[in-house]
Amino acid sequence: MRRLTSSSEAPQSFPPTRWSVVLAATRKDSPESAVALETICRAYWYPLYAYVRRSGQSPHDAQDLTQEFFCRLLEKRWLESVDSQKGRLRSFLMVAPKKFMSKEWRRDSAQAQDESSMRQTDDTHATSVSQTRYACTQ
Repeated sequence: MRRLTSSSEAPQSFPPTRWSVVLAATRKDSPESAVALETICRAYWYPLYAYVRRSGQSPHDAQDLTQEFFCRLLEKRWLESVDSQKGRLRSFLMVAPKKFMSKEWRRDSAQAQDESSMRQTDDTHATSVSQTRYACTQ
């Protein structure tokens, strides 16, 4: 096994799926569940980060998106929907972040649009008040 000497040499490819670890991670009351979840997060964090970076995100945004994806993965227990008979874990981990990033982009875009609309409303109101006040002084 090759030793990594720097973070730039970290593997970008997805490791082979260890279905026993995935299965252990989905058992809510199992003492092995936390260890299995940590194993999965450690094994797949960098490959997912690299995937997000290749999609055009800055290093900081890619870190945030990857971290938030894993938070949702754990919070929503998405691993419970993964089935070795349906396909590979890698396939799931390629599709799920893409959908996640798409939802985040739509949410951020909607929020930015709402903020822009509010600024325009505030500007329109300020202009109207200014015009009324000016008209009263004439």
